[in-house]
Amino acid sequence: MIKRILATTAVLACCALPLAAQGHAMTAGDEMTITGQVVDLNCNTTNGASGPGHKACAQACAKAGVPLGILASDGTMYLPVSSKPGDPQNSKLMQFTESKVKVTGMHRLVSGLHTIEIKTVSAAS
Repeated sequence: MIKRILATTAVLACCALPLAAQGHAMTAGDEMTITGQVVDLNCNTTNGASGPGHKACAQACAKAGVPLGILASDGTMYLPVSSKPGDPQNSKLMQFTESKVKVTGMHRLVSGLHTIEIKTVSAAS
């Protein structure tokens, strides 16, 4: 009985190794600069709320953990991400909430979601 359990465990472990190895492969991206408005993703996508009159609400939501996004001038929404686990991005955008920014970073398109790993962010004119 013990031999059968050990043999089964060994076979399952060998089958699982290739799956575990591909678990966190980084998706290739391209360096880019975007210009857009920093928005509260929840209010913007559910209610269409944005702009100076929504700034206090957006900041309160961001402080509560709702992600901020960047709505580019071409209408594309970008979600700021980090390649480091547990590295929240709201702090990089908080001072620009509901304002125009110029962001440079690594862009990735994964499963229809545009993300950007922020390298630099500044106010846009």
